[in-house]
Amino acid sequence: MRIDLFLKQSRIVKRRTLAKQMCDDGFVFLNDIKAKAQTNVKVNDVITIYFPSKKAVYKVLAVPEKVLNKSQSAFLYDILSEEFYEK
Repeated sequence: MRIDLFLKQSRIVKRRTLAKQMCDDGFVFLNDIKAKAQTNVKVNDVITIYFPSKKAVYKVLAVPEKVLNKSQSAFLYDILSEEFYEK
């Protein structure tokens, strides 16, 4: 599954277009390598995202084959760390 679709399906990012833009702008890393929107995600991959207010690191636990509801999407990843930026 493409990383932009995974970010949308897991509800880490609200819209796929936003996930694609974040990848294109260099804010998303997959296993410490800059990820393009079409990069494929596998189980046990580590995704690092630089949001405007924080840096978040996620571990992929499962890759969905179909659209999931909101309660199921939380089981797709595990949060490894979150660092909030000071203002």
